[in-house]
Amino acid sequence: MLAGYNEARHKVRDTVVEVVTNLSIANKLALQALESADVQGLEQARKSLKMISGTTEKIDNDIVLIFAKFSPEARDLREMVSYLKVTSALNRIRTNINNYIKNMQGLVTENNPAVHKVIKDSLSINRCTLNAFDAILEMLQTFDDKDKIQALATKIEVEYSKTDDIYSLLEKELIHKMGSSHTVAEEYFNLLKYIRKNLKVIDRLESISSRIIFARIGGKL
Repeated sequence: MLAGYNEARHKVRDTVVEVVTNLSIANKLALQALESADVQGLEQARKSLKMISGTTEKIDNDIVLIFAKFSPEARDLREMVSYLKVTSALNRIRTNINNYIKNMQGLVTENNPAVHKVIKDSLSINRCTLNAFDAILEMLQTFDDKDKIQALATKIEVEYSKTDDIYSLLEKELIHKMGSSHTVAEEYFNLLKYIRKNLKVIDRLESISSRIIFARIGGKL
């Protein structure tokens, strides 16, 4: 493939890395703010998401130009198609993080120690998600190492499994509390709903992982 194509391909991958990095930073800022019940910190985390959709749109446009100019074949085409799918997932992650933070802002301002405790207990999910972000970044940065990206994909699966276990324990605990006190039922129900929104982030990261595997190795998209 032409040198010009390789330059354009690496530029696209670098921009994908930039978006993933920014989403990871937003997730980390949200985690830090929730650990200290810092409403202003949560607002800063939301502000850091504003430029994401413009950057993913640029990635999509650059890929269309690559198709028109270079007509990539086989593995090269597979990688570009994968990135089109990845940008869609990244936009959904941005929406999931934004909605989660917005909902948490309302809960953090309430003087309810029981709710604050559940939020802090749920932050293990955020930490697993940050680990998954790190693994995605490493997959993109070591793209040509097939064995390495497969190992990293497995790591993401493990982190995803952990979040399922964490959520199941929280859900069981809150359902028990809802059954014993109807006055808190709606509040705990909403809290579970917001935590599920947060779970969608790592779910999207796992789908991105599978698309990177497809781009490098092939299989089903």
